[in-house]
Amino acid sequence: MKTKNNTYESTSNQVHIRVTPRYEANESNPAIGKFIYSYHITLTNENPFTVQLLQRTWHIVDSIQERREIRGKGVVGQQPVLAPGESFSYTSWCPLHSPIGKMFGSYDFLNLVNSQQFEVEIPEFLLVSDFKLN
Repeated sequence: MKTKNNTYESTSNQVHIRVTPRYEANESNPAIGKFIYSYHITLTNENPFTVQLLQRTWHIVDSIQERREIRGKGVVGQQPVLAPGESFSYTSWCPLHSPIGKMFGSYDFLNLVNSQQFEVEIPEFLLVSDFKLN
């Protein structure tokens, strides 16, 4: 769900995800089809038990229908452990070949009490170049 200030939020399996994407004009070069976006994510554990983020899966789609899937361990080189009520924030980036796109995906978490894995959905969010908003 999109909220104010171009922020997207959702909660699944009692982990709250907040995403704020941003077009990086200084890193982009539209003349050669290079559009760079950053996104800031905050994960908050709302479970009554401690969890660990194990891996991520991203689906990236741009407006020319180029689709990519990215899978990997953790986020930004980390597999954070979150006690009940704790949050973890990070910023990453995504290149596109068009001025508009979207991302969505999931995180795989581990319940550190019973060793069960569970999935948390990352809300779909738009990547839109500043000049497309005018």
